[in-house]
Amino acid sequence: MPTIKDVAREAGVSIATVSYVLNNKGDSISAPTRALVLETATRIGYTPNVTARNLRFSRTGLIGYAWHEAPSNTMNTVLDQFIYHLAFAAEAEGYHLLTFTHPTDDPTPVYDELIRTRRVDAFILAGTQEHDPRIELLQERNFPFACFGRSQTDRPFTYVDVNAEQGVHDAVSYFVELGHKRIAMVAWDHKTYSTSLIRVRAFQQAMQTHGLSADLVYYGEHSEDTGRKALQQWVQLPSDEQPTAVFAISDLEAIGLMSEAQEHGIQVGEQLSIIGFDDMPLSQHLRPALTTVRQPIKQSAEAVMENLMALLANSDDIPEPVMLMPELVKRKSCHAIP
Repeated sequence: MPTIKDVAREAGVSIATVSYVLNNKGDSISAPTRALVLETATRIGYTPNVTARNLRFSRTGLIGYAWHEAPSNTMNTVLDQFIYHLAFAAEAEGYHLLTFTHPTDDPTPVYDELIRTRRVDAFILAGTQEHDPRIELLQERNFPFACFGRSQTDRPFTYVDVNAEQGVHDAVSYFVELGHKRIAMVAWDHKTYSTSLIRVRAFQQAMQTHGLSADLVYYGEHSEDTGRKALQQWVQLPSDEQPTAVFAISDLEAIGLMSEAQEHGIQVGEQLSIIGFDDMPLSQHLRPALTTVRQPIKQSAEAVMENLMALLANSDDIPEPVMLMPELVKRKSCHAIP
């Protein structure tokens, strides 16, 4: 494999000159000499030693991202899409993702080890909690990071999130517009996670805004089975107390609701209205197609990377948080009350 010495010999210049040109330094080097070095490097097939260069400039070219955990019988399509688009956004900036896992109960030792061993230049966090220990650790270490999701902390940090409050408000308002008053919600019992807390609070606020009770909230795991169990519980209520509409905290729970409704002979979109959240790819192919709140995942990944790049360029200037707007996608799973 050709080396920098080979480029210097072929071009008839010093090794220092080649180094200056390849590292875009040396303002005193003439344009013809610069062009000669670049042409020679290309002609003989010289490839820079990226590892050595990164070590020299204390840069790994890697961004750490913890792979999310999901129960064996479920999925997290939002974060699956997010990491897909994040990988492209990182590569566009000359970086790659280093994915890793960590124990659910205490993720901080893994992050600390990656910092101490200088394996990554920065982190991107997802699945944030209300008081996220990862954020606290990275702030203590003064290590660059950006988040997809909010968190309650004492110090500012850069994050990108989707305005779930607006998405939930739009969903509840659509139910009300259709004439529904007994509106229920299927939520997660992971009450420390920001996503769960924000969407539940938004549901309660939206119901209050419309002068409705928010008592019908069922908590469970992030799974299709939670939607099933919620409906099983509600059909035991007197008919005049059963919900006519249900907002599901994610499409996965909405799918469980729809499947269980079919088991009970309840026609979704005619007798029971359901709205999900996320607009996972399967949602439009359900029968009936699911009305849901769509998150701009690609734009979220790109915005997170943009904020992180700005932070790496100037660590003293924390980029402002970015809040992206969701979209209520109306399909066939909702009906008007006569």
